Amino acid sequence: MNKIETYIQEIDPKWQDAYVRLLELLKERVPADFELTWQYDMPTFIVPLADFPEGYLGRKDEGLPFISLAAQKKHLSLYHMGLMGNKEVLAWFQEEYQKQMPTKLNMGKSCIRFTNPKTIPYELIGELASKISMEDWISQYEYFSAKKNS
Repeated sequence: MNKIETYIQEIDPKWQDAYVRLLELLKERVPADFELTWQYDMPTFIVPLADFPEGYLGRKDEGLPFISLAAQKKHLSLYHMGLMGNKEVLAWFQEEYQKQMPTKLNMGKSCIRFTNPKTIPYELIGELASKISMEDWISQYEYFSAKKNS
């Protein structure tokens, strides 16, 4: 059994079905060139080192994270790194969430928190997962890294 399967088995039963459904949705909708791996103690879709050998934060042994999915004690967390700095996709997501959902968006810079497994907008998350290509994510990351270091 791999780490992701073990992780899923250890999720609180209240969250397990929703977590599996979200992870399967991400597997279907995240662009195919991203790789699902275990990073930062959770399943994470990354840019493989073969495509971005510079690695995350210059770490040549660590792929660039894109989307991660975590099960916390009181919520599920979807970390979408592409939302930070991509004002168009962020605005689109926030507007669509407001239109589609009766609940307030619970979000940090890249973290979307779901506190009720019955009110997760699966289709919207699937659409969000497919909005940014690997090439666009690498360009965005490089742009903000260069800006930060200048």
